[in-house]
Amino acid sequence: QVQLVESGGGLVQAGGSLRLSCAASGRTFSIIAMGWFRQAPGKEREFVAHFRWSGGLTQYADFAKGRFTISGDNAKNTVYLQMNNLKPEDTAVYYCAASLLISDPTLRYAYAYWGRGTQVTVSS
Repeated sequence: QVQLVESGGGLVQAGGSLRLSCAASGRTFSIIAMGWFRQAPGKEREFVAHFRWSGGLTQYADFAKGRFTISGDNAKNTVYLQMNNLKPEDTAVYYCAASLLISDPTLRYAYAYWGRGTQVTVSS
């Protein structure tokens, strides 16, 4: 089993920044990649960014390119999501997820484990 705990969410004004963290514990050696998703009220959960431990490969949703950066610290089993120039439409619960296989990282079913989420609210 793998446990994921997100932190770093909060309330920020438009144009501001936040850094989310996701700490993994348990059978972390089985994790191939980590991802961030988000879900706004009344909307589907959507892909934000992906980080593969081997080689540091990253992938971003179009809305995240140029504003968000995903990174990982192997020694801490932690993945980060640096979010800059935040917009009100970025308001959502952000979820961290862990994948045990190589698959399309934008798909929810590619991830076996999920955190409980952290709320990000961007005021205008």
